[in-house]
Amino acid sequence: MRNTDTTGTTAVDWEQRINFDRLRSERLARIKAELNRSDMGAVLAFDFSNIRYMTSTHIGTWAMDKLIRFSLLTRETDPISWDFGSAAKHHALYNPWLDVTTAEADADPHAPHHGATRPRLESGARAGISTLRGAFNPDAEIAQKLAAKIKRELDKFGVADQPLGVDVIELPVLFALQQLGIEVVDGQQLFMEARRIKTADEIGLLTQAASMVDTAYDELYTFLRPGVRENEAVGLVAKTLYDLGSEYVEGVNAISGERCSPHPHVFSDRLIRPGDPAFFDILHSFNGYRTCYYRTFAVGSASSAQRDAYTRAREYIDWAIALVKPGATTADIVSVWPTAQEFGFEDEEAAFGLQYGHGVGLSIWEKPIFSRLVSLDHPEVLEEGMVFALETYWPSADGWGAARIEEEVVVTADGCEVITKFPAEELLVAGQRYYTVGGTLNSIRDSQSHLNTSAGRGETPAP
Repeated sequence: MRNTDTTGTTAVDWEQRINFDRLRSERLARIKAELNRSDMGAVLAFDFSNIRYMTSTHIGTWAMDKLIRFSLLTRETDPISWDFGSAAKHHALYNPWLDVTTAEADADPHAPHHGATRPRLESGARAGISTLRGAFNPDAEIAQKLAAKIKRELDKFGVADQPLGVDVIELPVLFALQQLGIEVVDGQQLFMEARRIKTADEIGLLTQAASMVDTAYDELYTFLRPGVRENEAVGLVAKTLYDLGSEYVEGVNAISGERCSPHPHVFSDRLIRPGDPAFFDILHSFNGYRTCYYRTFAVGSASSAQRDAYTRAREYIDWAIALVKPGATTADIVSVWPTAQEFGFEDEEAAFGLQYGHGVGLSIWEKPIFSRLVSLDHPEVLEEGMVFALETYWPSADGWGAARIEEEVVVTADGCEVITKFPAEELLVAGQRYYTVGGTLNSIRDSQSHLNTSAGRGETPAP
């Protein structure tokens, strides 16, 4: 079975699918290796994606922006996870890997064991809370209590005199750690390095997530027609994905008509009209693993300007994909993309995210990053096992339309494989087929009807 093969979305006894035990152990091994290569004694995570990577725990998407959970990994231990309320008890019951360890220091010396995994002296599933982003009264000293929990572990395992890496942090928690004499340093890069190369099971989950978006685009293509609102398209996509087993629809960019240029990055209640361009970006999560997947349609028909814009966007992405292989760099990729000034922006910062690439994993923007803003001066080398999205944009010459295309690729031993499979090599026309007295209405036409006739263009004089 190849890493990019897809199966059903559940585990079965008669076929090898995603191996979640292997996924958990390989992810933990990678973050441990990065920690051991660093000068840090421990790393503390508040970001939900980093917590999930390290501990294989999850409490739902409602809490992702609240920074209420935290997990600690030291050089001498396996992870400890402090969780919101009853989640800690749930994890003690259903996450048995938090009660065992591969490390000598936090193992129960009196418990029998077999192999490298031993019962833990203290459970890795514990109750704990952060400041609820300031909602707690500071006099409750929640930040100080959190810091004391961390200091206890650092002292217990002999790493309190070494830097503590942290990914993201609330200022009261930072100050409380510093008041206890803990040196806090940037730990986010440690996580980003660990997550940069995907395991076989991660690639399988990313491919499965992409296959679900394939289906959503097929439903969307059938649904699009004049009179549909952008928000209705978002609702259709979200329902399709949740029906298929998505755990989280992070967002659906739905952009149509005059809103295409410049790209606003947010959907509206705009009614789609005949001849409109419409592009979409579908971001969702399957077992934690994300997608970032743009497609562009014309509704009813497309102008020649819209067709040309799509052709340009397609060429830029195809030139980029052709360069992807181990040993190539992000600078090689972005060098085939246009400068910001070529498509109407004053500099690369103003155009950021339009000709763009980014790693995809437990979050949608991971290493490596592809952008003329940074990649030419700070290139990153591509390696086998990386998974990233490449996305291009081109405004149409009519001044209001645009095209957006995105493909997710897996770097293989000798090139890459694209795992986003909804057709995109040419501009697709969605919606009702219209018929005239002369036959099928041309799908390449201006949405202003008079511009499709010689008299309307002023080429045929009035009698």
